[in-house]
Amino acid sequence: MTDARRFWRILGLIVLGAFALRVGYVMVAKRHEPVLGDQIYYNAQANTIARGHGFTDFRDGSQQAEHPPLTALALTPTSWVMERFDPGGSHLLAQRLTMTVFGAEVVLLIGLVGRAVAGDRAGLLAAALAAVYPNLWINDGLVMSETLATLAVALAILLAYRFIRAPRLATAAWVGAACGLAMLARAELGLLLPLMVLPVALMLRSLPFARQLGLFALACLAALAVVSPWLVANLTRFDEPVLFSTNDGLTICGANLHRTYYGEGTGLWALDCAGFPVPRGDRSVVSNALRRDGLRYIRDHVGRVPVVVAVRIARVWSLYAPGLMANYNVNEGRDVEASWAGFVAFWLLVPCAIVGAVRLRRRRVPITPLVAQFVIVTVTAAAIYGITRFRTPAEVSLVVLGAVAVDSWWGTSRAPDTRPAAVETSA
Repeated sequence: MTDARRFWRILGLIVLGAFALRVGYVMVAKRHEPVLGDQIYYNAQANTIARGHGFTDFRDGSQQAEHPPLTALALTPTSWVMERFDPGGSHLLAQRLTMTVFGAEVVLLIGLVGRAVAGDRAGLLAAALAAVYPNLWINDGLVMSETLATLAVALAILLAYRFIRAPRLATAAWVGAACGLAMLARAELGLLLPLMVLPVALMLRSLPFARQLGLFALACLAALAVVSPWLVANLTRFDEPVLFSTNDGLTICGANLHRTYYGEGTGLWALDCAGFPVPRGDRSVVSNALRRDGLRYIRDHVGRVPVVVAVRIARVWSLYAPGLMANYNVNEGRDVEASWAGFVAFWLLVPCAIVGAVRLRRRRVPITPLVAQFVIVTVTAAAIYGITRFRTPAEVSLVVLGAVAVDSWWGTSRAPDTRPAAVETSA
C-alpha cells in the first residue's frame, strides 16, 4: 500500500469515528432537548425555506435576515426530505444529525491542513485530535452556525496554503471564495480577507508588489461574488439598507448595556434591549434603532470601554470566570459538563500549540494562515462580546498546531514544502 493510500484510509477511519462520536452525542444528550438561543432561528428558517417561503418569518410572513444564510440553507435539504414524512414538523433531530455530518467534514479538512503544514503523520494526528476535541463536537450537536463557520475556516486555511505554494490567479480566487463562504456562515469572518489573505499575499516576496496586491484584489472579488446574491437580496427587500443580517443592531445594543458593562455580566451579551421602544417598521428599521441605542451607550460610557474590551478578550480565551461562562453556555444548548471538558482540553492544547508554532517556524513553514485566526477571534471579541463559541476559527489552528507538536515529539519526519513555488503568470 502506498503512503498516500495509507494516509487516506486511516484518515477515512478517523472521520468515521468522529462521525460516530457526534451521532452518539446527539442521540444521548441532545435527542429530546428543545431549541434554545439562536437554534430557534436556524431550525425555523430551514423549515420555512423547505416549505417554499424563502427567508421569511413563519409566524407572519415578513422578510427575515436575522443571520447570514449558509447554516439555514445547509439544513434546508434535510427539512425538505423530512417534510415528506412529517409535514409541519420541527425536524430538529434530523437537523442535529445533519450537523454531525458537517462536523465530520471539519475533521477531514483539519487533517488535510495538518498534512499540508507538517506531513502525513501530523495530518492524521490533527484529524484524531479534532475528532475528540470537545470544543468542536460540542457545536455539532446544535443547530447553529459554528459548525459551518469552522468548516469554511478550515477550507480557507487549506486553500491559503495552496495559494502560498502556487500563487496563481486560480488559487487566489479559490481562497477568496472560501472566505466568502465563511462570511455567509458568520459575517465577522470577513476579517479573513484583511487579516489572513492580505498578509499571505504580501509574504510572497518573489512576486512584484503590484502582483501581490492584484492577487489579493482578485481574492476579494471572488469573495464578493460568493456573497453578492445575499447582499443584493437584502438590499432590495428591506426598508433600510441591510448587508449580511438585521441582527447587528440587537447585537450591538445587547453588548453595550449597564448589565454588560458592570458586574458579573461584564463583557457578555444580554437581551435587555429587546424591550426598548423602537420605531414602527420592518426588521431593518428596528435594527438601526437598536444600533443607535448601543452606540449611544458606548459614547456615554467611553471611559469604561477599555475594561469591557479587556474582559471580552479574556472571556473568549477562557481566562476570565470560566464557571460563569459554562452556565451562560447552557442558554445556547451547551451542557455545563461539555463546556468544562472544552475548557480543560483548551488549556492543555494551548501550550502544545505554541510548541507547534515554534517548530513550524524553525522549519521555515509559513504559519500566517494559522496565526491569523487568533487575531480574528481577538478582534471579534473586542468589537462585539466575549463568549467561547466565537473562538471556533482559532480552534482549527489550535488543533493543527497541537498536532504538529505531538508529531515532533513522536519523531522526526520530513515536512512538506509550503514555501511559495516559482511565480507563474497563468491561472
